[in-house]
This record gives sequence, C-alpha cells and structure tokens, in this order.
Amino acid sequence: MIRAIAIDDEPPALRIITHFCGLLEQVDLLQTFTRTDKALQFLAENPVDLLFLDINMPAMTGIEFYKAIPNRALVIFTTAYAEYAVTGFDLNAVDYLLKPFTLDRFRQAVDKAAEQLRWQTATNEPNPTPEQFVHVRADYKVYQLALTDILYIEGLDDYLKIHRQNGYPIVARMTMKAMLQKLPDSDFVRVHRSFIIPLRRIEAVRNKVIQLADQSIPIGASYEADFFERFSM
Repeated sequence: MIRAIAIDDEPPALRIITHFCGLLEQVDLLQTFTRTDKALQFLAENPVDLLFLDINMPAMTGIEFYKAIPNRALVIFTTAYAEYAVTGFDLNAVDYLLKPFTLDRFRQAVDKAAEQLRWQTATNEPNPTPEQFVHVRADYKVYQLALTDILYIEGLDDYLKIHRQNGYPIVARMTMKAMLQKLPDSDFVRVHRSFIIPLRRIEAVRNKVIQLADQSIPIGASYEADFFERFSM
C-alpha cells in the first residue's frame, strides 16, 4: 500500500485526487492540504511514500516545497501549466499530470510510482538516482526515457534519433552536445560525429567498427583515442 498525501491550494483539485485514490486499492491517501506549512509539519512526523503536489501555489511553489522536505518521497506533480513539465522531470518526478486529468491517466501515474517503490525495496536504495532517466522534449511531449532502454543515439543535422530497445525511435530537435550533457559520462560515449552509444551495449569492436543491437557503428578518427581508452578500462 502506497502511503500518500496531496497538496494543492484548490480544494476542488484535492477532492478529485481523493476520489481517484479511493478507486485505487494500492493507494492510502493519508491526508490532503491546501497549505504548504501544514503539509511540512505533517511530513516532519509521518513517513510518506508519495506526494501528489501542485506546482503553482501562492505561498510556496510545489518545486520549492519538494526541495524543502528533508526526506524525499516520490512525487507526482499536478498543475494546469504545461510549461512546468521539464522542471518537474528535472527533479526526477515519477510523473507529471496536466489538469484536468482522467482516472486512467491518474492510475497510470500511480502504477509508475508503485513500480519505483518496488524497485527501491528490491535494491534497498532510498530513491532513484537522476542518472536512471533522461528527459527529452519531442512531439509536443516530454519523454522520460530509461537509460537502460537506449540502444544508441544518431545525429541528424539539428535533430537526434534516439533508438530504443522498447518502442519506436524518438526524434528530437536537439544537438549531440546538449544530449551528452544529460547523459552520465560513465555510461555513454560519443564515438562519431553522428553517434553516441551506451558502453554496456557493445557486443564487439573490429576494424574501428562497433557492433551493437544488430548495428555497425563507425568510430570517428577524432573520437578514437578517447573511446579505446574507455573501452579497454
């Protein structure tokens, strides 16, 4: 059972969350709050697994509130403003619900939280690290991509094509440099002006060509020394 609270300065929004939680067996909504100071007092004395947290609140924004709590619970941000989505994902939010959201969309977010809690329990880690996901804007959405799902990244002029193990490739307007800044240096390496690869997916290297995911990725001359230094470690 997921122990949760909800914080929103609009009572109607809290009533919707309360109603939806009542329809889902896996969530125990302990309490709701319209004031962030009262919610902080509650969190200081009560363990919570999950926050349903509005972003645009008058006294303290949801972003400020989440940064202020001493023990980071999982968070699902709720707001009527789509421009906050990237900020929410940068804080490693489980999900981002744009109001008004449906029960099915709410259930999907809760299922993701339940999966993360199961993962934490299995690995004994208190919270997923930021490196587990990368967030990319494409197709008028913000995608949360698991790093383990990325096969390789292909540069196409001003666009990137992110090839995935599960699902179709995602094409985003983004530079290779900007993408590298989002990825953990210990796991990903640029091997060509047009390719970034995850080191753990390399199957073989022969004649300056990398084999991975049934693809042949060339090693560019200017990236060769750095790649072989890291690959031979």
